[in-house]
Amino acid sequence: MKKQSVTRKAKKKLSTNPLSHFDASGAAWMVDVADKSPTRRLARASGRIVMQATTLRLITGGTAKKGDVLGVARIAGIQAAKQTSALIPLCHPLALTRVEVEFRIQPRARAVECTTTVETLGRTGVEMEALSAVSIALLTVYDMCKAVDRGMRIESVGLLEKRGGKSGTWLAE
Repeated sequence: MKKQSVTRKAKKKLSTNPLSHFDASGAAWMVDVADKSPTRRLARASGRIVMQATTLRLITGGTAKKGDVLGVARIAGIQAAKQTSALIPLCHPLALTRVEVEFRIQPRARAVECTTTVETLGRTGVEMEALSAVSIALLTVYDMCKAVDRGMRIESVGLLEKRGGKSGTWLAE
């Protein structure tokens, strides 16, 4: 007896799993967003990298041997947002309308905080793009400064806000 094939959409409808990237049988799949209406989507994320005071002075003084640390990290974050679907298997490729990567020096904490904002007009959100941008920007800071400070720590990476789509607005507490 030949087993009947079940379409992914039919499997999805049978699922009671609240995780949208799994069908009723538990197999991973890329969520079908074809029936969703395009809306303006925005996500903001942040994180920071903690370091020695001397490393922070190299960054803020522009005297790091590899050059403009935050300038290079900003470009890396933008590139990461644009390439998220190539890095995270079940993410949809998106036409981003804006990627902003900002840094704030925290002298007392000996840290650089990174905040990213990503926007699109589309059928799915940009949370992963914002989180990827923060992560890669901070990893780039690490890469550019690791010769003088291998003990740097990336911490507190998380979503701050998401807007748009059927679920509306979400803000971190």
